[in-house]
Amino acid sequence: MPPDLQFSWELSGAGWATCHIADGSSEHKDHVGYCTDALADLLHGVAGLYGPSSVQRFSFDLEPAEVRWVLRSRGQGVEILIYRFPDMFTSFDLSDDEGELSWSSTQPRGAIGHAVMAAAQTVLRQHGEEGYRKKWMQHPFPLSALQDLRRLHLRDDGCQREHDPLP
Repeated sequence: MPPDLQFSWELSGAGWATCHIADGSSEHKDHVGYCTDALADLLHGVAGLYGPSSVQRFSFDLEPAEVRWVLRSRGQGVEILIYRFPDMFTSFDLSDDEGELSWSSTQPRGAIGHAVMAAAQTVLRQHGEEGYRKKWMQHPFPLSALQDLRRLHLRDDGCQREHDPLP
């Protein structure tokens, strides 16, 4: 697994998280609002890469903007495309190409699975389920989504990196 993929999800205030992804040559950062269950959507989207569908989509509310992630399986790799739309409330019916491509990279599925899983585990370790709920407010920590991604990643990717235990 290439060590150059980096991903972090940090609670940065009441109802806000900072999402950062970098691949060694470029990076992308967003400040995500709590109006959606964003971390759960991310975990479900990445876990979906282990199933039969070759494309996964999910969006983050930046209040008012939207960033839409498109994960597209390409052989052994996954193309990550992040599109930005000016207003989340008017972009539902827009195709991906109608947004502005903000960031893209192609990475092995195992690298994405591991990086996203590790970032979510870090959030859980730092805040606990109760602390997460207090900061994120409208949604509980997505423990079952994290457990699903972990199970799929460990089962299908043959990852040799260290994995923290879950509660």
